Amino acid sequence: MSTATTFTSYEDLTVLGGPVRVHRAGESGTPVLLLHGAMLDTAEGIWHDVVPSLSADHRVYVIDMPRHGASRPWKGWLGDAFYGRFLLALLDVLELDTVAIMGLSMGGGVGFRFALRHPERVSALIPVNPGGLGEKRPHHFLTWAIIRTPGMLRACSWILAHFPGYLRSGLASSLDRGTETPGLDRIVRLAGQEAREKHRFGERAMDDWQLDWYGPLRTRFGRLEELRALKVPTLWMHGADDPLIGHHEMAAAHEATPDSRFVTIAHAGHLLPYDQPEQLGMLARDFLTESGGGRGEN
Repeated sequence: MSTATTFTSYEDLTVLGGPVRVHRAGESGTPVLLLHGAMLDTAEGIWHDVVPSLSADHRVYVIDMPRHGASRPWKGWLGDAFYGRFLLALLDVLELDTVAIMGLSMGGGVGFRFALRHPERVSALIPVNPGGLGEKRPHHFLTWAIIRTPGMLRACSWILAHFPGYLRSGLASSLDRGTETPGLDRIVRLAGQEAREKHRFGERAMDDWQLDWYGPLRTRFGRLEELRALKVPTLWMHGADDPLIGHHEMAAAHEATPDSRFVTIAHAGHLLPYDQPEQLGMLARDFLTESGGGRGEN
């Protein structure tokens, strides 16, 4: 199935009382659920160039996470506990007994947290530059104080919505090939659209899951000792130039996870699906086949 077909056709579901848009690709094989990151990420934005590879031999489900893309509006606090309930309910609505999960950034953190809670529903796990790792960040308390300042994150949404040039230059500077990144106009257009929607719905620039994780003195969950309880085959994937998630954090997560593999991809930063989509898709397919997470039907 072509990428254009994947993202121009969709199904709108209701999960836990809220709207969820789902795109599907692939005619056969085990199911793979793709979870994008926080802030201005959307299903089409992040996974546009990864889906064609995965859908060659898997049934791929790509969702707009709650309060992203067409999955709006949502009420209440969408933190860590919510996402544990949400993914369980989503799989039930999709009638999927088990699924392989690949997630970027927040989506990677949501994925491994769900696998810890419900290993019986996860056939394999691929966290890509995942959020939710590490106990402290640089300038931890100061950052916590800033993001908890009343109105600060909604002001950030306003800025991103009203200054597209700033958004474009910021995105380009975070990509390995900068302004030469294939599809940059599409990437910027979708991010700008998401920024305007965040402002229109009065949403914060950061997701509740991020705020839930970031406590005043240390992070609230995602300890290395928790990862020792992961019971599913796991491939940790890291962009070598990621300024947000360090190599040492990823390597430590790999060491703590019982059935684990770890790959670092050169010429890639935090937004790895934009920088190296073909390599990401190839490595994911190989891992799913080797681990057993890509065999059989569901």
